[in-house]
Amino acid sequence: MVSIIIPCYNGEKYIKRCLDSILSQDYEDFEIILINDGSTDSSDKIIKSYHDERLRYFKNDNQGIGKTRNFGISMAKGEFVTFLDIDDYLNNKAISKMVECAYKDNLDLVISDYYVKSNKTCEYKIKDFKVTSVKENPEIILDVNLAPWGKLYKKELIKDIKFEEDLKYEDAPFVIKSLLEAKKIGKLNYPTVYYVINENSETNVRDEKVFDIIEIVDIIRKILISEGYEDVFKKFAVKTLTNYTVQQRVNIDPKIGDKFIEETFSYLRKYVPDYKKNKYYSNRGFIRSNIEKSEFLTKIYCKIYQKLNK
Repeated sequence: MVSIIIPCYNGEKYIKRCLDSILSQDYEDFEIILINDGSTDSSDKIIKSYHDERLRYFKNDNQGIGKTRNFGISMAKGEFVTFLDIDDYLNNKAISKMVECAYKDNLDLVISDYYVKSNKTCEYKIKDFKVTSVKENPEIILDVNLAPWGKLYKKELIKDIKFEEDLKYEDAPFVIKSLLEAKKIGKLNYPTVYYVINENSETNVRDEKVFDIIEIVDIIRKILISEGYEDVFKKFAVKTLTNYTVQQRVNIDPKIGDKFIEETFSYLRKYVPDYKKNKYYSNRGFIRSNIEKSEFLTKIYCKIYQKLNK
């Protein structure tokens, strides 16, 4: 059986699409663990309109997505676990394809391709690889999407792994710990999830919570260095933090954006002192890479972008 864990907070616009995509799967041996994390909209009413014995519904006070997913894992009865966000949905063969892939090679963790849906729908292909482990292929940490969805985990693999709580971007350490623990990781060349980009979603809003990414990166630093993967950490830190510094062009408060840029470059100077030589920049182009390597130029870039897009 597969346990599908779905946190829900004010998801009234998306619940039906999400649940219908699961209930129409061509694979029937699953349970849906749907946790209402203190919604204040009509989510509860919509969820209760479904009458399927495979749907296990829990209603909690608002605790945040990390605690909610941890609760879901503790409730899971399946041999396998997968995660889905309430505003995303599944391809109708997603579960059967992932389970087939897991059984074929006795995998601890299956990683699939996925769709990204905003104004249009695009397929995103994870870099292909044969059955492997982080020990055999450390670069896999840099190649895969570090969101928990689009993956099938053996329950035994993650039963003692927790999502970070009370922090945004809580999923990356969980996925990295799962990758490190897995003895056999496999790739499914099939897009299982429609990842929907909503302008006002928690993931995509840039506000003061963006500082959490520095703390998350530092949690990952400690994990990877303790396992002997310092070079992987350096590449990961540069790639991740560079992405977030240039994203400050859309921060709702430019002062917060400037402060974040300052703290991020301070972090890089401390823990990745040779960051300007990192291979991440080699494919970024001359102008872009020089902007991204410079605290001063990153701030200027963000200010110009904000003026042009007022």
